[in-house]
Parts: sequence; C-alpha cells; structure tokens
Amino acid sequence: MGRQQESFPDAKTDLKTLKETPETPQTRAPAFRLAFADADFLCRDELRATRIQLEMLKPEMILAERGIESTVVMFGGARIPDPEHKKSARTETLAELSKYYDEARKFAKIITEKSMKSYGRENVIVTGGGPGVMEAGNRGAVDAGGASIALNIVLPFEQTPNEYCTPELCFNFHYFATRKIHFLMRAKAVTAFPGGFGTLDELFETLTLIQTQRMRRVPVILFGEKFWRSIINWETLAEAGTIGADDLKLFSFVETADEAVAILTEWDANNPD
Repeated sequence: MGRQQESFPDAKTDLKTLKETPETPQTRAPAFRLAFADADFLCRDELRATRIQLEMLKPEMILAERGIESTVVMFGGARIPDPEHKKSARTETLAELSKYYDEARKFAKIITEKSMKSYGRENVIVTGGGPGVMEAGNRGAVDAGGASIALNIVLPFEQTPNEYCTPELCFNFHYFATRKIHFLMRAKAVTAFPGGFGTLDELFETLTLIQTQRMRRVPVILFGEKFWRSIINWETLAEAGTIGADDLKLFSFVETADEAVAILTEWDANNPD
C-alpha cells in the first residue's frame, strides 16, 4: 500500500509557504522561526538531548532505507600512510606500519565482494571516513565496485572525508558517543589496525561492551600483533586479575587480510544466525 494522504500539511510545505511570507519586523524576528528550522534554537544547551536523538535517527533511517542490515567495522590510525607515500611518514615506525594500509584495503575489498552477493545489505564496510587506515577501508570497497559507510566527526582541525567514501553513506557527527553507537550497533565483526588514542578508545569500548555482555559477541581482530603487544601487556592484566583469563579469548591477532577473512569464515560456520 502506498502512503496515505495526510490530513495536515507536512513540514516541507510549511517551509515553502514561509519563503513566500512578506517580510515584516515580526516575521524577521527569531521567535517567529519554526522551531525545527531554527538552527540557533537547536544549538542551545537545553536542546542537547534532541541533537543526540537526531544524530541517532538520521544515520539509522538512511541505512534502513538503503536496506543495510549488518556491517564489518574497521578501526585504525589516520596517520598510517599509503605505502606509495611512506617516505613522507613522520617516523620510521609509521613507514613500517604502512603495510597495514595495503592489508586494510585488501580486507575491505574481499569483504565488500562477499557483501555484494547479498546486494550490499550484509557485512558492509564501515570506517571513520578519514585518512590512513580509514581511507584504505573505503578504498577497498571501491576496488570491489561496492559501497561503504563513513562515520566522520567534526574536529577542531580540518577533517575532510576521504575521496573513497560513498557520498550517500557518508555521515558527520558532533558527538563521539552517538558515533561509536553507530559503529557497533550493526557490527558482525570488528577489526582494529595500528592507531592512536582514537583507535584505542574504540577498541577498548568494543571489548568492554562484549566483556560485560552489553553487546553480543562478535569477532574482534587486531592487525599487527607486534604493535598491539608492544603497547598493551594483555597477559599482565590477566595475571593481575583485573581481567579474566577468558577475556584474552575475546580477540585474535592477524597480520594479513587473508588471515582475518579465514577467522570470519570460521566464525560464521560455527555461529550461524
């Protein structure tokens, strides 16, 4: 059935009508603006809860209209360079880590090719939409001829979405919290490549939610075992008792895209929906 005709004019109709309203001191006053079309009003501190709700609703509604049901998340550093540009990396370590750009790109390509068999509805790649590993993820989806999701955020310094983001699925956020919810609420798997504070924040939030059973368990795959073991002493956490020994089983280390895909294939075989 088609949408029934409504008894009342919709919001767009009222906005069009207002454009034709004569200008007077009254109609020019901020108080006269429709509340939903008044940016100054919506940015007031008292409207924070409303803005959070809008940031939850807009991506949810667009992704639902697109028919996207599940995602594969790619977290990773914005500073990991494309190997073609590794000579300009600010440190030798970043130049060495550039190999994970290629692995991220390859991984996203493989996953997107599989996703396209379900008409791009299942296991869609999602990144933070920025440079580095995020760019590699969106780029891999383009290599496969498919779409990917980008969840950007407004920062004090310029962050323009990378050129490989699918425009119709490229979102922008004000709140980190709502952005992280959208990263995980459809996730069938989470990957984390070498990165900085942002990547660590995203990874540990994921592990915390799974550990506390506030999120269903999904594969969590860490690319670059040497990197991750050098910055986090996982075993010490378990030996100290601050995490359980079983918590060390919540994630796996890999070096290549093929290894990660093999883990996901095995997981799907052992955990049918």
